[in-house]
Amino acid sequence: MRFGDLVNKAKKVVDQRGGTDALKQDAEELKDIARGRGTTQDKAKRAAEALKDPGAPGGEKRERPRDSRR
Repeated sequence: MRFGDLVNKAKKVVDQRGGTDALKQDAEELKDIARGRGTTQDKAKRAAEALKDPGAPGGEKRERPRDSRR
């Protein structure tokens, strides 16, 4: 895979998840989970659940565009 293809795929994924602002909110949420209480397993479960919906909790959910290749 060429580097340019990888960059384009990364841009597409960021756009599908709501853009860079949603990405920053996701990162902040993951940081809070990592610093919080609980076992590593509990934190991993919360992090996986948090990433199912883009952006911070309480925000409006955005419908992800469907990939036409499926």
